[in-house]
Amino acid sequence: MAAGSYAFEGDLRDPPARMPWHSHDLHQLEYAFEGVVMVETAAARYRLPPRQAVWIPAGLAHKSTFAQARTVSVFFEPSLVHDRSGRARVLPVEPVLREMMIYALRWRIDRTFSDPVADSYFETLAHLVSDGMRYELPFFLPTSTDPLVAAVMRHTDDHLDNVDLQQVCEAVRISERTLRRRFHASTGMTWRQYTLHSRILHAMTMLVEQDATITSVATAVGFDSASAFSRAFQGYTGGTPTAFRQKRDALGNA
Repeated sequence: MAAGSYAFEGDLRDPPARMPWHSHDLHQLEYAFEGVVMVETAAARYRLPPRQAVWIPAGLAHKSTFAQARTVSVFFEPSLVHDRSGRARVLPVEPVLREMMIYALRWRIDRTFSDPVADSYFETLAHLVSDGMRYELPFFLPTSTDPLVAAVMRHTDDHLDNVDLQQVCEAVRISERTLRRRFHASTGMTWRQYTLHSRILHAMTMLVEQDATITSVATAVGFDSASAFSRAFQGYTGGTPTAFRQKRDALGNA
């Protein structure tokens, strides 16, 4: 098959479903209706809030975690979508792309034959995906092969509401100077930059999934005030938390 679809229906009562490291012969575009999808590659960790999609090129080793998630994936032969970057990315999903991915479920990837209608449909969808590559979203965090840096990342992500540099250093038993040096050497960013990115990514999920105020989301990810959170959020995403929530709600109800 040149292309096809697959639906994943997670049980909201279940713990996160974890897929082991693997790769596909086909490109994959996975869209989350509900829940959170996390994709890890050797280079980065992608956190996908609902109503956005992650692009995973053919041959890229990755592992996925589905936290109470419901998704649809469309798979493409590499000849349909030319992508020589070899890296994953998060793409915005406008209503027309979302509806086309949903309609594509009539042609599953495991079907035994294709037809001209399906081939034309997936070719059109591939053109839309190729165009969407130009609007990649920076919704990812780096990974590290340095076990100490990886431990710093885990502790930071688990304590976003009150984490600070001294606390992390005490938790992993390292000096601030050494942490700064090794963290930047491994990731190309400072620990404070990483922490800010992690806070915003976690906040995006909360804004979509939880019936919470902007202030409560800000507090939960470690900001002192809603105004400070809004400034940081807008600097990272280009829009305010309120606008982000309204847009996601509008896409979900469209």
